[in-house]
Amino acid sequence: MEVATAGPALLVTAATIGVVHTLLGPDHYLPFVALARSRSWSLERTWAVTALCGVGHVLGSLALGALGVALGWALGGLVEVEEWRGAVAGWLLLGVGVAYTAWGLRRALRRRPHEHLHAHADGLLHVHGHGHDSEHAHPHFGAAGKWLGPWSIFVIFVFGPCEPLIPVLIYPAAQGSLWAVAAVAGVFAAATIGTMLAVVTAATLGLSRLPGHGLERWSHALAGGALAACGLAVKLGL
Repeated sequence: MEVATAGPALLVTAATIGVVHTLLGPDHYLPFVALARSRSWSLERTWAVTALCGVGHVLGSLALGALGVALGWALGGLVEVEEWRGAVAGWLLLGVGVAYTAWGLRRALRRRPHEHLHAHADGLLHVHGHGHDSEHAHPHFGAAGKWLGPWSIFVIFVFGPCEPLIPVLIYPAAQGSLWAVAAVAGVFAAATIGTMLAVVTAATLGLSRLPGHGLERWSHALAGGALAACGLAVKLGL
């Protein structure tokens, strides 16, 4: 069959839905912006993590859609499964955000600068300021911070549903056109991931121009709060 059997209108619809559903869902880009800021990622690494999670996000729904078509599920059944996946993704994102916030707060409090008065043998006194982040941190403390990062977000994005994709896929599948299904899926994926990368890039570059003095110590806690807020928004259907 010809790829053109998907029809220009259907392909434009897939692209439009991909762009709009990404822009309307802060969970598609805010986590990457927050993590990039708190972990001082390069723009290249931020792109890599965003693209990887975007691919996982789209492939998760494509796999479900393919399974549903193969098993002859009705559209309503697929939508119900996608809603269940959305609930799971929301709870996971909320949980990771809360855990990361707690870790960030603990880390920030450990790094609170304070002063000690030191006396030397010659009678000279001086005040020495420092924090206790490195010298008193437990070995597992840093490892926890790393775990609450990119791979956790990747797993969440694999669970995260693309509800708008399912109805668009059902039409060409019902016509028996695998080429059309592939074309629609490809256009939707490109639009979704491209929009994620564009928004993340713009937001990351914009934030890099803002002064961050005084907030560095709280960057991980703020990033965790952003993740938790995204999870809560997903749960509330915002």
